[in-house]
Amino acid sequence: MPDVWATFTELDAAMQQRLADVLETRGADLQQQAMRRAFLGDIPFPADAHVLEVGCGTGVLTRVLARWPDVGAVVGVDVASSLLNRARSLAADLPNVTFRETDGRKLPFEDEAFDAIVFDSTLTHVPGPESALAEAFRVLRPLGWLAAFDGDYTTTTVALGEHDPLQACVEAMVANSLHNRWLGRRLPSLVRSGGFDIEQFSSHGFVETTEAEYMLTIVDRGAEILRASGQIGEETSAALKAEARRRVEVGAFFGHIAYVSIIARKPS
Repeated sequence: MPDVWATFTELDAAMQQRLADVLETRGADLQQQAMRRAFLGDIPFPADAHVLEVGCGTGVLTRVLARWPDVGAVVGVDVASSLLNRARSLAADLPNVTFRETDGRKLPFEDEAFDAIVFDSTLTHVPGPESALAEAFRVLRPLGWLAAFDGDYTTTTVALGEHDPLQACVEAMVANSLHNRWLGRRLPSLVRSGGFDIEQFSSHGFVETTEAEYMLTIVDRGAEILRASGQIGEETSAALKAEARRRVEVGAFFGHIAYVSIIARKPS
């Protein structure tokens, strides 16, 4: 199945709205926020840094960057106009933020224009991530910083044991929502091949049990994908969603995704 994010602009308005809501749901999660704060804390931004975020979506991380110490201005880019419209609305009170509609593999910026470039959960969705990294190298100033945060989505699970039916929902969602689920494990080699010097490669863990708002969106989307493909009927789809919520209510739910981050530098 194709990556729904890579074909986002082809989706109907209702689905675009729903996926935008998922981005904001994830962004509001306290664990997700803590992981990204740790990630950003590893970037040694120079004073008054000019920062580019590639694949900014609704601007969840863009808004954090705009308030981050030593960051002077942030530009967020994305290919989806509907996501950017929402991003502009949510960042309306931040005068140091601008947004541009463009593909990260062909950036409309001059060479050496930015002090730092950030990819947050973007490269897993990009066909040909090498092109995006090449563009990042081009528009970064010498000794500028590249920072990428992404999921190791092969670890995504809600299973409590062998043959857990809810895991089928997760597998369907992952297959429909990522161009390359293995990308996180390839980041070091991709970044080195792009000419960068790696400073740090880190692991981050995300888990939900008694509260599972974000992982429930994964189960729900997977159940609907299985139904739409004809593999299960409406009753089974509804039953899978209900089972996930039953587990949350009785304290038996477990959902986990491992994430990775990399901090690298363009040579002088």
